Amino acid sequence: MVNGLSGQRMLIGLAIGIIVLVFLVLKTKVQAFLALIICTVIVGVVGGMPLVNITLEDGKTFGIVNSITSGFGGTLGSIGIIIGFGVMMGQLFEVTGAAKTMAHTFLKLFGRKREEEALALTGFLVSIPIFCDSGFVVLAPIAKAISKATKKSVIGLGVALAAGLVITHSMVPPTPGPLGVCGIFGVDVGKYILLSIVLSIPMAIGCIAYARMFLSKKYYRIENQEGEIVEMPYQEPDYENAFAMDTEGLPGALVSFMPLIVPIILILINTVATALGQTEGFMQILIFLGQPIVAVGLGLIVAIFTLGSGLDRQTVVGEMEKGMMSAGIIMLVTGGGGALGQIIKDSGLGTYMAEGLAKTAIPIIILPLVISTAMRFIQGSGTVAMTTAASISAPILIAAGTSPLLGTVACCVGSLFFGYFNDSYFWVVNRTLGVQEAKDQLTIWSVTSTVAWAIGVVEVLVLSIFM
Repeated sequence: MVNGLSGQRMLIGLAIGIIVLVFLVLKTKVQAFLALIICTVIVGVVGGMPLVNITLEDGKTFGIVNSITSGFGGTLGSIGIIIGFGVMMGQLFEVTGAAKTMAHTFLKLFGRKREEEALALTGFLVSIPIFCDSGFVVLAPIAKAISKATKKSVIGLGVALAAGLVITHSMVPPTPGPLGVCGIFGVDVGKYILLSIVLSIPMAIGCIAYARMFLSKKYYRIENQEGEIVEMPYQEPDYENAFAMDTEGLPGALVSFMPLIVPIILILINTVATALGQTEGFMQILIFLGQPIVAVGLGLIVAIFTLGSGLDRQTVVGEMEKGMMSAGIIMLVTGGGGALGQIIKDSGLGTYMAEGLAKTAIPIIILPLVISTAMRFIQGSGTVAMTTAASISAPILIAAGTSPLLGTVACCVGSLFFGYFNDSYFWVVNRTLGVQEAKDQLTIWSVTSTVAWAIGVVEVLVLSIFM
């Protein structure tokens, strides 16, 4: 018995709730947020939680509605502001052309024969504040221009870019999905940013190798003069005019990168100073400025007064509001995931399941990885996959004494698995690169995302030995 409830009954309620969640998201017109709330209610009702809030002996309120509201509010209270700042900053990057400047800067920095690395790294950084879908649409013309100039396949270049974008989109805050998982697990965002960036690098390297060594030769396609991507006989790259791009009218490199550099440096200072115990005097101010909410907010202010200097007030405000419109559903889905996690926590089901799993030979860290992977494959959304996995597994891992930081990584890694027809990014990448055949689409993008996932799984298993 947990909190006066039957553990087995709560487990049955959770199973029914998850089945209903998957069905609603996959087979009906019900939106993911509403589906999460319905799932939460079903878990509570079937599990035997009070339909009306009651007060326990310790003074705490216990009931389905209380779990929903406290879980929703608690999750968004920690990361909702950062999500808002992040999407507004991303919109300014898009409208001012700063994202293109970042791409061109990396191309010049990396030089010849490293175009895949340059594009992957550009996507790697740009997708930290920008959704990968919009980031790819913005940066794809750069990949096409490089392809035309160097005579390298646009497929290999485009996939390298797409991989860099999706990896940090799935792994590194302040992208909303990872931020939501951090909120659900209650981990320090600064520490997680450092760890996730390190873990994302091998994933990107693996995808670059797949794009260069296999896709570029198997799918040798170049954009013709009419703007159509056509298949041609393979030829070696031509670097004579590779980087002759017109950057007139775009913001400079320093101005473009500054809104990203400022918060990253401040968060790093905060993390290092706190770890070393340097929290007095002037360092106290830096630690305050390095709090993720403050740091990302300062980055947004930098973007407004630098990138936005060439735009009128109405345009800047309008673009930021446009970005905020896209953030609404992400916040709701994240809060819904928090509600589901709270009802599992309040019922004591997490402790019950942890005790059960502890008696088996299955490593408990596999649980969030498996749930996230399954949800990703079933319904397509990486954000829903990772937040659902976190909602279900966080109470269990915490009760079992497993590192919440490692659990966060496992949830995010699982969301990279085999992006295919039910994934919007799958269509953005393939359609933008002119890939029409389903078999080719799966080989070009679904396998690429699975390469990143497989490397991430290995990293999670290795980390579980030390954490």
